[in-house]
Amino acid sequence: MDHCAQPSLLPIEEALARICNQLNPVRETETIDLHHALDRVLAFPISAPINVPAGNNSAMDGYAVRVQDCTETLTVVGQALAGHPFSGAIGAGQSVRIMTGALVPVDADAVVMQENVQRHGDQLTITHLPEAGENIRRAGEDITLGSEVIAGGQRLSALDIGLLASLGLAQVTVVRRLRVAILTTGDELLLAGAAPEAGKIYDSNRPLLAALLTRLPVEVMDLGVIIDDLAALRSAFTTAMQWADVVISTGGVSVGDADYTKDVLAELGEIDFWKIAMKPGKPFAFGRLGQGWFFGLPGNPVSTAVTYHQLVVPGLRHLAGETISVQQTLTAIAGQPLKKQPGRTVVIAQDSALEIGASRLFF
Repeated sequence: MDHCAQPSLLPIEEALARICNQLNPVRETETIDLHHALDRVLAFPISAPINVPAGNNSAMDGYAVRVQDCTETLTVVGQALAGHPFSGAIGAGQSVRIMTGALVPVDADAVVMQENVQRHGDQLTITHLPEAGENIRRAGEDITLGSEVIAGGQRLSALDIGLLASLGLAQVTVVRRLRVAILTTGDELLLAGAAPEAGKIYDSNRPLLAALLTRLPVEVMDLGVIIDDLAALRSAFTTAMQWADVVISTGGVSVGDADYTKDVLAELGEIDFWKIAMKPGKPFAFGRLGQGWFFGLPGNPVSTAVTYHQLVVPGLRHLAGETISVQQTLTAIAGQPLKKQPGRTVVIAQDSALEIGASRLFF
């Protein structure tokens, strides 16, 4: 098929489905220290190796007692602190001073909060009788031994890291990082810091992509700015495809005479599609490049950002083995008039916020 033939505009939903249907998730894994696991994709489900709490412990500062003895004066025979349990069992007519988080002594079946007692020396009177189990957190109440705590394919958050640490886990097995190469194309591009030149603009797409990719479990190869030259582009893509799982380029995928990216991609790989029904972002290419994949983004910076978020991010997350939840949609009233052609998705680039009544939600 002639890759330069004018294709019909592909709906964004179909484009995303075609991307994810072709990208087989990476299977290689590595075991890493937990403190390096933030934002990494968990390779396998994790089951709890212990109960949480590990044993029955006190939910209050107070006194551990036997409920059957609470109508009489009790003798305080010791104390239990978090990390320093009372040794032995509570006998008839006895109680133990206990602090929050401390293990409940053997044979105690309630903890009386300290506000509900009167103590004189080692003698204790209960002013509010407890029920069996009161103020005791049972072993496994939060997490039961053997239960699944995190599913495979989940990208680990800071809360997940804390959870795994609470289970005593020092290492986790995760999917290896994706290898992503980025480049921009165009004779008109200057690097930040260079002196201004007539007819030229500063390259913002590559720094934008590099910054955005730090939020994903990827390694990045930055190939820089490539001039509008077939040989230079061919060399850059050849270098990238020898290392990368994915190559992301910006510019060169529209219909201009000097837009060579599609020509090189068609020569070295196979273009699946290169026009989508979205504004901004219509000139967007996707396809195979050697053993990896490529995303060809528009040169316009806003279009680059929009297509990256709408199509590249879901594709990379899928390729990284992450389980992606169904995107929720809301029906809302636009704050300004919109011009929209039937069948085309229009993305409004502005602050990531949504006002509902007096509330303002940020994403």
